[in-house]
Amino acid sequence: MSGTGATANLTQLSGRLLERGVLRYTPAGIPAIDFRIGHESEQIEAGKPRKVECEMNCVALGTVATQLVQWNSGELRVSGFLAAKSLKNRANVLHVQRIEFVEGNENGFQTEEQDRRQEEG
Repeated sequence: MSGTGATANLTQLSGRLLERGVLRYTPAGIPAIDFRIGHESEQIEAGKPRKVECEMNCVALGTVATQLVQWNSGELRVSGFLAAKSLKNRANVLHVQRIEFVEGNENGFQTEEQDRRQEEG
């Protein structure tokens, strides 16, 4: 396994915010927050419908972290890449690079991407 190249590592997930940690800062001063998403859907597998439920541990850094801190509740969509939590703990964590707040943003908060879409539409 080499570092860079054409290998794909993109994960997209929608769901509800189950847990959100406290905003912290990396040694480099970058905002970071840990959170967990709960997902429920029906997917087609081998031609048959299947009910799917899962929970995913996530981390967001930078602007995405500060956006998540300002949001209260509801459905969200995230995308990013999977990585091991640490060298000793190989459990997957979704490193969120994009976040979209689908519902529950009664405080009027939107991501930059949602603002751009609203201006275009």
